[in-house]
Amino acid sequence: MERGRRARGAGRLTSVLLGVASAALGLLTWTVLANSGIDGFPGPVSVARRAGQLIADGTLISDAGASLERVLIGYVIGVVLAVPVGFLRGWYPLVRRLIEPWLQFFRMVPPLAIIPLAIVLMGIGETPKIFVIFLASFLSCVVSTFQGVVAVDVTLVNAARVLGARDHQVFAGIVVPASAPFILVGMRIGLGASWATVVAAELIAAQGGLGFRMQQAQLYYDLPTIFVQLIAIGAIGLVMDRLLLLAERRLTHWQERR
Repeated sequence: MERGRRARGAGRLTSVLLGVASAALGLLTWTVLANSGIDGFPGPVSVARRAGQLIADGTLISDAGASLERVLIGYVIGVVLAVPVGFLRGWYPLVRRLIEPWLQFFRMVPPLAIIPLAIVLMGIGETPKIFVIFLASFLSCVVSTFQGVVAVDVTLVNAARVLGARDHQVFAGIVVPASAPFILVGMRIGLGASWATVVAAELIAAQGGLGFRMQQAQLYYDLPTIFVQLIAIGAIGLVMDRLLLLAERRLTHWQERR
């Protein structure tokens, strides 16, 4: 047991060191590119200075809060609706046949393409932005949930039924736990799609947010501000993804991993 703890500790230390080395390499590459003569390309120092100014005057915090609020509302609504729809679609063939064509149709239409229609029908307030974020997260998660249900080992289902388990017992005891890894993967994919969608929506019609600030900076060729917004989007998205990954490991600790 002691040897196992030491091995895990060494593994964590190795991961931290590799992360630090990767960050250092990224900063070095960025610095080289900034000094290579690319017109207007800002370096880490100028971007950090601009980030300090935006944080000091509250602009960055306000924009990040506005974008995060939109993402969380649309994303949570999408996931909450996608999970039961995915279960119904995977468990009942009749439901699958009824909704499959519509789901596949909307999957082929990028949420970004719906933004102009959503703005025309819903105005330029928060509703169209949240709607397209909901659509992006819903479509990603509903497909993963469905795959989780249909991938359940039929042998386990049949064995449970032979032992007298009813449908709701099979569903709660076998299908839901076996589908959990697929659902969480879909949630992570949907999170990335939600951030991509909200930035695009804010570029078109918004009075605040990280995408809105990037659009304003573009008009004045303010590259440091654009870099700050990009880094903020990536950092917030990374933290949210790591939290989902932690939840995935806690909820699916029984699953073998490499």
